[in-house]
Amino acid sequence: MTDPVFGVWDWLIMAATMVASMAIGVYFRFSGGKQKTNEEYLLADRNMSILPVAVSLMASFMSAITLLGVTAENYYYGMKFVLINIAYGIATPIASSLYLPVFFGLQKTSTYEYLELRFGPQIRLLASLTYTLQMVLYNGIVLYAPAIVLESVTGLNRLISILVVGIACTIYSTLGGMKAVLFTDLLQSFLMYSAVFSVVVFTSIQVGGFGEIFVIAKEGGRLDFSNISVDPTERHTWWSLIIGGLSTYLSLYAVNHTQVQRLQTVSTLERSQKCLWWSWPVLSLLSVTTCISGLGIYAAYKDCDPLTAHEITAIDQLMPYYVVDAMRHIPGLPGLFVAGIFSASLSTISASCNALAAVTLHDYVSRWWNVPPSYMAWMTKLAACCFGLIFLALAFIAQHLGGVLQAALTIFGAVGGPLLGVFTLGMFTTYANERGVSVGLISGMAVMLWFSFGSPRPAPVKLPVSVEGCGFNVTVPVVPPTNPSDYFYPYRISYMWTSPMGFVWVIVVGSIISLLWRQQQPWERAGQSHPDPALFTPPLAKRLRAKFEEKPSVQCKLLKSNGVVQE
Repeated sequence: MTDPVFGVWDWLIMAATMVASMAIGVYFRFSGGKQKTNEEYLLADRNMSILPVAVSLMASFMSAITLLGVTAENYYYGMKFVLINIAYGIATPIASSLYLPVFFGLQKTSTYEYLELRFGPQIRLLASLTYTLQMVLYNGIVLYAPAIVLESVTGLNRLISILVVGIACTIYSTLGGMKAVLFTDLLQSFLMYSAVFSVVVFTSIQVGGFGEIFVIAKEGGRLDFSNISVDPTERHTWWSLIIGGLSTYLSLYAVNHTQVQRLQTVSTLERSQKCLWWSWPVLSLLSVTTCISGLGIYAAYKDCDPLTAHEITAIDQLMPYYVVDAMRHIPGLPGLFVAGIFSASLSTISASCNALAAVTLHDYVSRWWNVPPSYMAWMTKLAACCFGLIFLALAFIAQHLGGVLQAALTIFGAVGGPLLGVFTLGMFTTYANERGVSVGLISGMAVMLWFSFGSPRPAPVKLPVSVEGCGFNVTVPVVPPTNPSDYFYPYRISYMWTSPMGFVWVIVVGSIISLLWRQQQPWERAGQSHPDPALFTPPLAKRLRAKFEEKPSVQCKLLKSNGVVQE
């Protein structure tokens, strides 16, 4: 896989992707308000149109790790994973009608400012630090993963790849702010789609038609959707994919600062909800197409599995290996594929640079120092640039960490569920207090990380593959039979249950401690008899207003008069 396969057209496509992304950043740096205010730099002056925001919501969620991983998942474990898109459809109305109106009504730059208003300053700091740590770790790996792909496809040293992509991303996200991030996401999403569709089209031609992919996949047992077991130790079932997918989606699209910040770049709540609704089909189309690409590659290699034949050393190398093996003789196709994979990383990293800059300035710097407004804009840009350089440094370190790469991804999953639980307790109950949710969050993350990292744990069982058609002798490793019951039960639980278990843990523990260990709420400390309904999900807020005969807050009135809040 290290033989260079890039031609002139491939390099032109790659260069054009980088140049276009940086040009968008430069354009927005010197157009409009020239990024002189934080309102423009972090929230695009709250006047973006729906399309770029909807596409950006998908792009910041689908990283290169996701594209490569989902392809390999469908190849080795079957298409069952596609059921997770049902969960996305269920979660979208929940996020848009129950969580989003709270954040949009408050109009806070940092999502974690809500936690201080609802509970107090300690939980805001704790949640914000947790988010910062998980995003920094995750993005270092998001930058490193595609560098391996480029090295395998082009022979270009991975360190050079990391530098080129990392510096390009840092430049355009630092210069152009949120507007540059949103519009480059449009370009990069087109390239992501092109990369995945090119694999689907090419495999269809190779095996004799699009329908033949599914015929071969069915023969290989890749289209079995019959597992409706409620056993949490089963890796993928209808229940684990729908419930786990629901919790994961809500932790990302309902309360994750990266996504909530994007949803506040439009002028009204109705438009923000439309962005979320439109992002669902955009995300699901790419997800389903990526699943089909995995089946297509399986159809192409049904008689000679690259991993068993030692052509690749890890399942995530499957898609780039196919590009090298089958598409290298078509000018421009390898370049299109690599541009798509890098675009997936660029969109994720640029989103994180901007989001972490907002959190840093509003949750940390402004908390301890009184920063003059004239300095806020350039300090935010400096923070975005610094995070880009931190991602670069972590990507260089990542190649020496080995198994820690998977560990960081596990941290990302184990933290999302408990954080969703904290926001849910805040928005859906009036009894939860800062002490309860803090203990719930810390203990929930600790237990989920223990369950996720504990060992030994049984290896997931792959579906059968063949090497009969390889044309050379292949030594098939003999895997000794194992009895799953020999392993500690929590270590056998499917990773899909990590997020919902963390969510339920925080709800239960946070509720019990809040009810048993009473603490003054922020509104009580402020001398008020009842909470501000604006801090709660719309159904509960409506009941609170009726109970206390409370009219909407002055803040909401102002937002409403400006067309920001809808009745």
